[in-house]
Amino acid sequence: MSSQNIASQQELVIEAGRTERQYWKDLWRYRELFYFLAWRDILVRYKQTAIGIAWALIRPFLTMVVFTVVFGNLAKLPSQGAPYPILVFAAMLPWQFFANALSECSNSLITNANLISKVYFPRLIVPTSAVIVSFVDFMVSGMILLGLMAWYNFVPDWRILTLPLFILIAFAASMGAGLWLAALNVEYRDFRYVVPFFVQFGLYISPVGFSSSIVPEKWRLLYSLNPMVGVIDGFRWAILGGDSRIYLPGFALSLTLVILLLWSGIWYFRKMERTFADVI
Repeated sequence: MSSQNIASQQELVIEAGRTERQYWKDLWRYRELFYFLAWRDILVRYKQTAIGIAWALIRPFLTMVVFTVVFGNLAKLPSQGAPYPILVFAAMLPWQFFANALSECSNSLITNANLISKVYFPRLIVPTSAVIVSFVDFMVSGMILLGLMAWYNFVPDWRILTLPLFILIAFAASMGAGLWLAALNVEYRDFRYVVPFFVQFGLYISPVGFSSSIVPEKWRLLYSLNPMVGVIDGFRWAILGGDSRIYLPGFALSLTLVILLLWSGIWYFRKMERTFADVI
């Protein structure tokens, strides 16, 4: 029997639900697309900029200077036994990562609309690559923290070894909130205006320019409903050491909220994913 006859006798079987069952395997199968999107966004961000990657250093550095002057020099708030600039920047790192991830994720699906409407791939790759781009900025900004430690002759203790754990929690919080905003922004374009306000408002209600220890004890658990409170306190505990303390009930609450945020973000994104190509 000729090869043409064999080909003509082959049947095309369309199996219902196969894409759903193979979704997580497809994430690995399309890993090269993930690398491409992340690398493309990194190149686009710094292409034709006068000082390139230094922009990732300038913004958090200037914010740290302002907070140090206002809260450290003028308000004379406590610094947990560490130089105030290090106290502030230990919080700026996770907050800047979180804020950048929200901004990048919220627009990631809209930016890649042509790709999403024409080609099948797990859409989860798009916002995840946006978080990775923000994580690159996070790593670059970390050089400022190392510089501050050298300037003040500040040497962290053994707690610094736990920092990867708190980085993972920050990553989970960024992914969870980013997935919600990415999916919502496809359906409701108003969120492109909400996100900058949310980021700016969140900066002032999170303990970035001050230590959360100044919050009255009776309000600390309520204050920890902000998931970034636990993340920031964890970063400071790991980096500052010494007199730095973690309010364990509040940290447990923040960690629980981060886990719920990530789980619900994945659930909602997967629920809405099948409609992206039609709505976008």
